[in-house]
Amino acid sequence: MRKRRPGASTAYYEYRTVTLPGNVSRGDVRRLLTDEAEYGRWELARTRLYVGGTRKVWLRRRAMRVPSTL
Repeated sequence: MRKRRPGASTAYYEYRTVTLPGNVSRGDVRRLLTDEAEYGRWELARTRLYVGGTRKVWLRRRAMRVPSTL
Protein backbone atom coordinates (compact mmCIF):
# COMPACT_ATOMS: atom_id res chain seq x y z
CA MET A 1 0.00 0.00 0.00
CA ARG A 2 1.34 3.42 -0.98
CA LYS A 3 1.41 6.26 1.47
CA ARG A 4 0.02 9.59 0.41
CA ARG A 5 2.11 12.69 0.69
CA PRO A 6 0.82 15.38 3.02
CA GLY A 7 -1.06 17.95 0.97
CA ALA A 8 -1.40 15.64 -2.04
CA SER A 9 -4.92 15.25 -3.34
CA THR A 10 -6.52 13.26 -6.08
CA ALA A 11 -7.57 15.58 -8.84
CA TYR A 12 -11.17 15.51 -9.97
CA TYR A 13 -11.80 17.01 -13.41
CA GLU A 14 -14.89 17.82 -15.38
CA TYR A 15 -14.66 17.51 -19.15
CA ARG A 16 -16.21 19.34 -22.07
CA THR A 17 -16.06 18.33 -25.73
CA VAL A 18 -16.14 20.94 -28.50
CA THR A 19 -16.51 19.94 -32.15
CA LEU A 20 -15.50 22.55 -34.72
CA PRO A 21 -16.24 22.34 -38.44
CA GLY A 22 -13.45 22.37 -40.99
CA ASN A 23 -14.27 25.86 -42.27
CA VAL A 24 -13.21 27.52 -38.99
CA SER A 25 -9.73 29.04 -39.26
CA ARG A 26 -6.89 28.16 -36.91
CA GLY A 27 -6.88 31.72 -35.61
CA ASP A 28 -10.55 31.52 -34.69
CA VAL A 29 -10.01 28.18 -32.95
CA ARG A 30 -7.08 29.63 -31.01
CA ARG A 31 -9.16 32.66 -30.02
CA LEU A 32 -12.05 30.43 -28.86
CA LEU A 33 -9.77 28.20 -26.78
CA THR A 34 -7.96 31.20 -25.30
CA ASP A 35 -11.28 32.71 -24.18
CA GLU A 36 -12.38 29.39 -22.66
CA ALA A 37 -9.09 29.12 -20.78
CA GLU A 38 -9.11 32.70 -19.54
CA TYR A 39 -12.74 33.13 -18.56
CA GLY A 40 -14.02 29.59 -18.06
CA ARG A 41 -10.81 28.23 -16.48
CA TRP A 42 -10.71 25.35 -18.99
CA GLU A 43 -7.45 23.79 -20.11
CA LEU A 44 -6.72 21.80 -23.23
CA ALA A 45 -6.75 18.07 -22.57
CA ARG A 46 -6.75 16.63 -26.10
CA THR A 47 -7.17 17.68 -29.72
CA ARG A 48 -8.09 15.51 -32.67
CA LEU A 49 -8.05 16.57 -36.34
CA TYR A 50 -10.18 14.46 -38.67
CA VAL A 51 -10.13 14.02 -42.43
CA GLY A 52 -12.06 16.91 -43.95
CA GLY A 53 -10.74 19.40 -41.39
CA THR A 54 -13.19 18.80 -38.55
CA ARG A 55 -11.57 19.34 -35.14
CA LYS A 56 -12.65 17.75 -31.88
CA VAL A 57 -11.27 19.35 -28.73
CA TRP A 58 -11.51 18.03 -25.18
CA LEU A 59 -11.25 20.63 -22.43
CA ARG A 60 -10.95 19.95 -18.73
CA ARG A 61 -11.01 21.93 -15.52
CA ARG A 62 -10.51 21.05 -11.93
CA ALA A 63 -13.76 20.56 -10.04
CA MET A 64 -14.12 20.77 -6.29
CA ARG A 65 -15.70 17.93 -4.40
CA VAL A 66 -17.80 19.37 -1.65
CA PRO A 67 -18.63 17.02 1.23
CA SER A 68 -22.29 16.70 2.07
CA THR A 69 -23.44 18.53 5.18
CA LEU A 70 -26.59 16.46 5.60
